[in-house]
Amino acid sequence: MAPAPGIPAAMERPHFIGIGGAGMSGIAKILAQRGAKVAGSDAKESETAEALRALGATVHIGHAAEHLADDASCVVVSSAIRADNPELARAAELSVPVVHRSDALASLMGGLRAIAVAGTHGKTTTTSMLAVALTELGLDPSYAIGGDLAGPGTNARHGEGEIFVAEADESDRSFQKYDPEVAIVLNVELDHHANYASMDEIYESFEAFTGKIVPGGTLVIAADQPGAVELASRVRASSALKVVTYGAAEDADIRVHKVTARGLTSEVTVLLDGRFLTFTVSVPGRHYAHNAVAALAAGIALGIPAHNLASALGAYTGVKRRLQLKGEAAGVQVIDSYAHHPTEMTADLEAMRAAAAPGSRLLVVFQPHLFSRTQELGTEMGQALALADASLVLDIYPAREDPLPGVTSALITDAAEAAGATVTAVHDKGSVPEAVAGMARPGDLVLTMGAGDVTDLGPDILARLGD
Repeated sequence: MAPAPGIPAAMERPHFIGIGGAGMSGIAKILAQRGAKVAGSDAKESETAEALRALGATVHIGHAAEHLADDASCVVVSSAIRADNPELARAAELSVPVVHRSDALASLMGGLRAIAVAGTHGKTTTTSMLAVALTELGLDPSYAIGGDLAGPGTNARHGEGEIFVAEADESDRSFQKYDPEVAIVLNVELDHHANYASMDEIYESFEAFTGKIVPGGTLVIAADQPGAVELASRVRASSALKVVTYGAAEDADIRVHKVTARGLTSEVTVLLDGRFLTFTVSVPGRHYAHNAVAALAAGIALGIPAHNLASALGAYTGVKRRLQLKGEAAGVQVIDSYAHHPTEMTADLEAMRAAAAPGSRLLVVFQPHLFSRTQELGTEMGQALALADASLVLDIYPAREDPLPGVTSALITDAAEAAGATVTAVHDKGSVPEAVAGMARPGDLVLTMGAGDVTDLGPDILARLGD
């Protein structure tokens, strides 16, 4: 199949509101690399804004009606953009078409062999693993990821090859816009409580997503996770779609035989077509090992030899904020994690436990993300923190939400204490480096965890430890 042409219709002069966001910036980068005249705005300066300018994009800081050029061919928005945004109001005045981020991404995939990676968590890691492995094999894929790769240092790229790998976001049902040749579903759990009221709604949404797989395509899905098992059963009952399962389950098509921790890496052995295949993943933990096997299965579904893929997956060295080592000071390693859902938190804490030396302690600085998520899952978050030796819990990072009455970090700290955890509430983020320095001793691991700005604390903690 020939690679798709450059710029989709109406995307010649796009204006992105919130261009610095992970999903938005990726689409903007690809369009800029294809030759579009890209512009946009964001709330604050960032490395992402600079990277976009380096590609020729115009990036305004702050939101104002005058930032929207009169000749803009469309305005691209995400579900996070509020209706009263002045640039959105200006677009209405000028009759400039408004395009959702997911529609823009879908248009970029047109004519290419798309792999869409979905699931409640693990999407960014798995998409990144595929992007790195396919690049390592010389296939020059295009990709759009919800985080920056540690290797290439970008969340998106326009490649000249025929494969497009994309993270598919279920949070607002926008993943139903894509028509992939291969879809990966890593797990199916209740999250995004502002948009989904029940697991039945989640299943219906994922069924709609898998229903968009092109004829002759493949669904790659986890064999171990209950929600994924239920979804696979529903898909098999309602369609003739090819379904490939992976995981530790005895009946998995690609069975994870063994995962061996080797410090901050893992050795993975799978049973595939009656043969064992072993490869290394340069991130720790069973959770990430299974992500790598999902990536392996997707590549095989596109016809890429398994042994080539397995070797190439070893080139993956991580994604920013996914158990990313920020540095070491006074014998203490500081690691950053994006985990914000209890399942993710548990997986990362277990991975760090396995990576820690005997006698080392695991200290966590956790920042809850969203009032709605904390209201629904605060108890489970607190229970997850019981896996740490001690935790500091910050106030809730609101992101796009307004506060909810009675919903505070106390929901988490109370549950953590009930589960036997050593936990302290911290209301002043600036006091965290001093607090950590007072707790940590040589050999300990410090994990900053959450989807908000807790990531900014890593360098400050290291600096204080080094004093």
